[in-house]
Amino acid sequence: MEATGTDEVEKIKSKFMSAWHNMKYSWVLKTKTYFSRNSPVFLLGKCYHFKTDGMYTALHSFQSYGSNFDKINTEISGNVEEFRKDFISRIWLTYREEFPQIKGSALTTDCGWGCTLRTGQMLLAQGLMLHFLGRAWVWPDALDIDNSDSESWTAHTVKKLTASFEASLTAEREPKILSNHHQGTVRRHCDDNEKRNEFYHRKIISWFGDSPLAAFGLHQLIEYGKKSGKIAGDWYGPAVVAHILRKAVEEARDPELQGVTVYVAQDCTVYSSDVTDRQCSCMDSGKAATKAVIILVPVRLGGERTNMDYLEFVKGILSLEYCVGIIGGKPKQSYYFAGFQDDSLIYMDPHYCQSFVDVSIKDFPLESFHCPSPKKMSFKKMDPSCTIGFYCRTVQDFEKASEEITKMLKSSSKEKYPLFTFVKGHSRDYDFASSPLHEENHLFAEDEKKRLKRISTEEFVLL
Repeated sequence: MEATGTDEVEKIKSKFMSAWHNMKYSWVLKTKTYFSRNSPVFLLGKCYHFKTDGMYTALHSFQSYGSNFDKINTEISGNVEEFRKDFISRIWLTYREEFPQIKGSALTTDCGWGCTLRTGQMLLAQGLMLHFLGRAWVWPDALDIDNSDSESWTAHTVKKLTASFEASLTAEREPKILSNHHQGTVRRHCDDNEKRNEFYHRKIISWFGDSPLAAFGLHQLIEYGKKSGKIAGDWYGPAVVAHILRKAVEEARDPELQGVTVYVAQDCTVYSSDVTDRQCSCMDSGKAATKAVIILVPVRLGGERTNMDYLEFVKGILSLEYCVGIIGGKPKQSYYFAGFQDDSLIYMDPHYCQSFVDVSIKDFPLESFHCPSPKKMSFKKMDPSCTIGFYCRTVQDFEKASEEITKMLKSSSKEKYPLFTFVKGHSRDYDFASSPLHEENHLFAEDEKKRLKRISTEEFVLL
């Protein structure tokens, strides 16, 4: 009876905290975000300029990198609607409430503690979108989000948010209207491709559902986190989340995910042979096809505060077409950084409490998984602890990416040592423990556990 009474108290406490957090985190999107028409805006490798509807050819922000940036295949657009459509198409994962109870706890919400897990989910989701849909894909209904009738959104709220963003640009534009004949022609040619894209759009979101069966859902991530000493309700840092994501992808059983692997850099070092070993490892089916790899690099951009010398490097990273974003934030809050304008980072905020959505239901509502309004934050407010992510489809892509990023690291490093490095060979060649490829019974090898324990004491506390 005593144990039952304790459980009831925990449930009541959980419901009270859920109600408080729902009120506290329901206002996060109601702030205005202002964008300049005089500076380019970068979003995960794409560049937009709001000054004109024509092409913008000068990358003013990156003259210091010289010829290195001439090689970057950056798509440039002058259309505000295209930027909005691109941003809204990114998968947005936030606090949720009233989802199935997390095993070993009375929690049915992650409000107040799960923000870094959510930003990690967003980064992984972007990697999977690159893998299955490509960077050019946008959600066809992105600009219709203000017509949503879903429980998590109201048309009135989203219209206000959209209007705030548009008003910040202080100019009007004419919508582009296709003729009926042209629309019909495009429809016939695109139907099959659109059906495929819609399938993967929903499939990717379903992998992040808030249920025990979702491969990358909160419930599974917490289970993997237990091996590193974390439990539901604890605070997670960007480095720990990187390792949890690696384990989640390794353990995913969906055949669709057998062509993707995750590599986490060790002590700010990417060992090229370890990466290519992962890419060339056999799939469960026995096929020897090359896997795509998502590379996660936990770093610190300074001591107690972010060093402004790293600003241009972070900008450079977010301008790369294979960047999948940054798990970071400011002290006590984690954000998913996806772009920038001038010296401000553009991010998606997980600190918004929404209702549970059952993604196992056919045609589940998509609106609450897409953010209608971007937010900006000055780079100098960024907490130094973060995890940077890249996606490489092939071994050749990885080799090209490592060359480009190495040049960028050397250009941005004013000191003797760069922020992180790419080195040839395996980690074991440098007296490290055996590759995590061969770990079977443990989430982290002993040296990883020691390293994560040290990292956890250095990282900021997230609320």
